[in-house]
Amino acid sequence: MTEPGADSPEAAWRLRGKRALITGGSSGIGLAVAHELAFLGADLMLVARGEAALQQAQSDIQQKYPQRQVEIRAADLAQEDQRQDLVSELLGPLHILINNVGMNIRGRMEDVSLADYQRVQEVNTTTCFDLSRLLHPLLKASAPACVVNNASTAGLTHLRTGAPYGMSKAAIIQLTRNMAVEWAAEGIRVNAVAPWYIETPLANQVLSQPEYLADVLERTPMKRIGKVEECARAIAFLCLPASGYITGQCLAVDGGFSVYGF
Repeated sequence: MTEPGADSPEAAWRLRGKRALITGGSSGIGLAVAHELAFLGADLMLVARGEAALQQAQSDIQQKYPQRQVEIRAADLAQEDQRQDLVSELLGPLHILINNVGMNIRGRMEDVSLADYQRVQEVNTTTCFDLSRLLHPLLKASAPACVVNNASTAGLTHLRTGAPYGMSKAAIIQLTRNMAVEWAAEGIRVNAVAPWYIETPLANQVLSQPEYLADVLERTPMKRIGKVEECARAIAFLCLPASGYITGQCLAVDGGFSVYGF
């Protein structure tokens, strides 16, 4: 079968020959993104803290897409030295960076300790900033390249997820804009997604409470929780050549939550 030309409509919807690094790639949205990018033709490097979960993810993806290369690396990217080690050992091209790793410590502002606040910022914001900065030379050398940052609707408006989490996600959205402008001339596009509640282990901590779930559904025009595949496909679109004139944007994946007025 003849491969389509680089400017063909078919090529606009493929990632064949591309290599993607996905943080938090062993579960939730990150794992769903890995499956989507593999389906579209990309080779993968998955990074997360747990070796066992990474090995399972690697096995599942390679069984489904045996023609894809799937590398894994166990690392706590909230630790500066482990970010530096990852980047120093990363060989070959890098066309796609998915900054997906994140966490939350919920609570009212007056009840959150400074240590908990700093932990949320370190995992969510600093990791995204520093890893992007460190990987910039590889992305530039592999251009056209792209970065997609996983933010949240908590970065767009008040949510009950708490101030530290909302602050971190708002910072990621602004970081996305700055990166997009600074790196555009180097052939690197940078966008973000802002999910509302998606069926992930992090969200299920509160969605398992019937009253909380009812409140979430009442504020969601589509009246349901999002699926990880739906968020992953939005991220995958922002990686495709088909989205080649889109940069600096934040795409809400939220069932209409962010535009729901009265």
